Amino acid sequence: MRRLARLREELETWKSLQQRISDGLELASLQDDTLSAELDTEVHAIRDRLDRLELAAMLSGPYDADPAILAINAGAGGTDSQDWAQMLERMYLRWSEAHEFKTEILDRSEGEEAGIKSVTIAVVGEYAYGYLRAEKGVHRLVRISPFDSARRRHTSFAQVEVLPQVETESETEINPSDLRIDTYRSGGAGGQNVQKNETAIRITHLPTGIVVTCQNERSQSQNRQNAMRVLKARLADVEREKREQELAKLKGDHVKAEWGSQIRSYVLHPYQMVKDHRTEFEAGNAQAVLDGELDGFIAAYLRHKLGSRVDGKARTPLA
Repeated sequence: MRRLARLREELETWKSLQQRISDGLELASLQDDTLSAELDTEVHAIRDRLDRLELAAMLSGPYDADPAILAINAGAGGTDSQDWAQMLERMYLRWSEAHEFKTEILDRSEGEEAGIKSVTIAVVGEYAYGYLRAEKGVHRLVRISPFDSARRRHTSFAQVEVLPQVETESETEINPSDLRIDTYRSGGAGGQNVQKNETAIRITHLPTGIVVTCQNERSQSQNRQNAMRVLKARLADVEREKREQELAKLKGDHVKAEWGSQIRSYVLHPYQMVKDHRTEFEAGNAQAVLDGELDGFIAAYLRHKLGSRVDGKARTPLA
């Protein structure tokens, strides 16, 4: 029923655009100079809408329309990398807010001095996974470290993982006997933030060795439910990678975005620039990107995946 409703909505959107084009052509046929300004405005609006629909049409994967689970893990670099992971967390939360996607922090591990070691975020909205899958990989930051008294330039890394949320039980079946579930006390900043009861959950999937933790909720049952959501997504991703590896044997050109395969660099010193190494798309306003302006990078990635030529200067809005 969800798929049917989505298809009906898409059909109505294209019908509406077709009607606007017909109305615009009828308006132009009048050849009335007093209507030229109105006609120009309508043409620009139709082009903008068409660009958005063109981008949405690229999201044709089996999971593209689904909600997403986004995980950020600090890499090597100590406090700087943990601070960088928190900057990425803020960036994706701001991007989600701008696109009216709902977000929920499923698990978060604080850094020793600053930043975070890791965070897992559920992002709910139409095509959340389709858009965010462009962000999967290693993100590199170059800046003057605020934690270095000598004011030296540091390079930090963080890994971003993006998974589609598995919404139906039939997609990923988990045998309860394959799970080891441990409970422990949630960590925190101290005082009232530290749980005295064992509400945090750690689930280990024995056949694959995948470990999922969740400690953000005060209820053990809620933490267990969220941990199972993440585990299902990770197991589905493992199955997807197996299928992709089989296809790679036939195609010979599949490259996985894994730890160490840097996808994007954010340079804050000695100049400002953000550059995606897969598509060559770049932006000179690094602060705007860190404030959530990712649409140009996502659009360039989707076009790149389709084999289209990417213009590094062009910006295409998201639907």
